[in-house]
Amino acid sequence: MATILHLDASVRGDRSLSRKLSQHFIRNWSERRPNDKVIYRDLGRQPPGFVTETWIGAVFAEPGKRTQAQKAEIRPSDVMIDEIDQADMIVLGTPMYNYGMPAPLKAWFDQVIRIDKTFTFDLARGDYPLEPIMKGKILVTLISHGEFGFADGGVRQSMNHLLPHIKTCARYLGVNETHQIAIEYQEFGGERHEQSVARAHEAVGPLIERLACSIR
Repeated sequence: MATILHLDASVRGDRSLSRKLSQHFIRNWSERRPNDKVIYRDLGRQPPGFVTETWIGAVFAEPGKRTQAQKAEIRPSDVMIDEIDQADMIVLGTPMYNYGMPAPLKAWFDQVIRIDKTFTFDLARGDYPLEPIMKGKILVTLISHGEFGFADGGVRQSMNHLLPHIKTCARYLGVNETHQIAIEYQEFGGERHEQSVARAHEAVGPLIERLACSIR
């Protein structure tokens, strides 16, 4: 049995295309592998708190010397990190906001990328002192774009600060394999958008078949 961590980052509800795509993925995955466990966290509707100076002080305090207030400050972070630790695969539904991450998703990454919890830091490693603690996880990112052409070779590739940022951060959560499906043209509407939505939903099935055979 595998464990799937399902995240939604859109602040929209039923109108969200990324939510619909991620729900489509999870629904089809559960039909394919009904015994797998799914942990769900709605970042868009219940956003994590922003990192503060108090939070940083609690994180860098020696674990045995943390006050009760410091422990309470980082308890949500501990819970979210535990969800990642349990997961064999992370399924992330997210829109692109202003060419990058929605604020709730950035807040989640800031809460869960933590020294001695998800990565170690050792200057003996030279110019690359950070090393992930977890490993072997798969990330499936299901994206909605208002515009188009953000993929490699696309007319807006250089403006895509969403997926590269996600991939960079995900390494420190033990992600070694990434897959993505994207919907485009949302702001334009029309036939191009409808076709993009259909293609994205159709791509879910083949991706699930590939991944279902590789996850224990």
